[in-house]
Amino acid sequence: MTAALSSLLWIAFLALTLLLPWLRQRRVEMARVATIRDLQAARGSRVVLLVHRQESLSFLGFLFSRHITIEDSEQVLRAIRMTPDETPLDLIVHTPGGLVLAAEQIARAIKNHPARTTVFVPHYALSGGTMLALAADEIVMDENAVLGPVDPQIGSFPAASILAAVARKDPNRLDDQTLILADIAEKAVRQVKEVIEDILRPKLEPEAARRLAEVLTEGRWTHDYPITFEQLQGFGLPVSKEMPRQVYRLMELFPQPPQRRPSVQYVPFPAPAGGREREEG
Repeated sequence: MTAALSSLLWIAFLALTLLLPWLRQRRVEMARVATIRDLQAARGSRVVLLVHRQESLSFLGFLFSRHITIEDSEQVLRAIRMTPDETPLDLIVHTPGGLVLAAEQIARAIKNHPARTTVFVPHYALSGGTMLALAADEIVMDENAVLGPVDPQIGSFPAASILAAVARKDPNRLDDQTLILADIAEKAVRQVKEVIEDILRPKLEPEAARRLAEVLTEGRWTHDYPITFEQLQGFGLPVSKEMPRQVYRLMELFPQPPQRRPSVQYVPFPAPAGGREREEG
């Protein structure tokens, strides 16, 4: 009897160990939906999230690194297609980038939506994420958030760097593979520049759109160069710092996987007499 009870308790413990992560994830997902509805009600818009963080999504705790994929573009396009023409569209974007094709599809859908479109960037929207932000009528950023260049990458190298390296050498001494890479790199830079110029035209004068598209795609900076709010203002883009508090709350509901030792930790300030600690947003 004691052995049977011990076995039952052990089975119950294992079942609970497997079930608890699922229950926690389910609670987080319900909180996300509630916060999205709150933000939609406050702004009278359709809210779509494109958030890529490294999350632990399985019972065994495996980590998955995320980026913009074709599956993302299919889902975002479906959400935009289901949004009435008269309803504003709000996208919350937090991503290191991803496939150019997927980002371009989403960017064009944002640009073509008849009602007002806004992209919220609480932390960063790099590479393909920047392309999405540029397509919106307005970019709303945290004061410390950043965008990035949209220069295309060929394998593990920037296309602009491949072209620069080839230009410094005698073509007769280059192998066929390098010449092919240079040809692909030239096409990639030209194609991405044309896309950026097209999505910028509704917001900027044609010549300003052309110059900015060239700046963002020519390889002037490294691919992870942070483009700040002030720089975007200097480019003449419609940017704002009026970030709704619900956006920060949603980012809290996309936590990084738990670690044995937290890499960031702090203690909130005690509330001042007669007041409360400052809240985000």
